[in-house]
Amino acid sequence: MENISVYLDNCCYNRPYDDQSQLRISLETQAKLHIQQLIVDKKLNLVYSYISVYENFRNPNVNRKTSISDFFKNASVYVDESYSEQILSEAMKIMETGVKKMDSLHIAAAIIGKADYFLSTDIRLLKYQSDKIKVINPVNFIYVPEV
Repeated sequence: MENISVYLDNCCYNRPYDDQSQLRISLETQAKLHIQQLIVDKKLNLVYSYISVYENFRNPNVNRKTSISDFFKNASVYVDESYSEQILSEAMKIMETGVKKMDSLHIAAAIIGKADYFLSTDIRLLKYQSDKIKVINPVNFIYVPEV
């Protein structure tokens, strides 16, 4: 498992701050926190990007923004602005499948950063399939046999 790399989208990072009264949200939160601990313990590699930083910067809640930003320090790979042309090119192909612009930029950055898994709680985004990266919900990720 230690060689597996994951990229979390913004909804994953923010899931613990959502209303936990719904079972689905609560389960996704627990899975995300478990994954987060695996990253801290260096049992999973975290990939993040300047797109993650930008989206987090726009978070109006200062405590959440700071907490997520601090977590980025656990990353093994940072996809910086020098990859922007590659990311945009890949994102354009992804958008052709109906994925929204920001989501496609995140997936493209994850691909460029060589993440094995793209984790999201966005139901629409989870429908995206690719041979370049596995898009999966955090709950399903922790039940993948090789993880």
